[in-house]
Amino acid sequence: MKKRGRVDANQKAVTSALRRIGCSVISLASVGDGCGDILVGFRKRNWLLEIKDGSKPPSKRKLTPDQVIFHSTWQGQINIVCSPLEAIQLVSENGFSDKSFAWQG
Repeated sequence: MKKRGRVDANQKAVTSALRRIGCSVISLASVGDGCGDILVGFRKRNWLLEIKDGSKPPSKRKLTPDQVIFHSTWQGQINIVCSPLEAIQLVSENGFSDKSFAWQG
């Protein structure tokens, strides 16, 4: 049975920050079954991201059982990010260098 995913409190902030630097972002919350939270496209590359709320203690950021299965069986990459800045750093590889972007975390 398909279990729909929850959206973490910071998903909107992560998504907005990624879009501000020019990323395409699609929410995958409706996929459920442990699938990552968002699919991000930037500079002709794709990232599957699992978003965890960095304001919560580590014990509350653990993967669910469905996420553990998905992460261990997915044949592509999947990354866990806990903040908009982590997501930006991940997709921009060497750090985002656009001086006009001011992070307001």
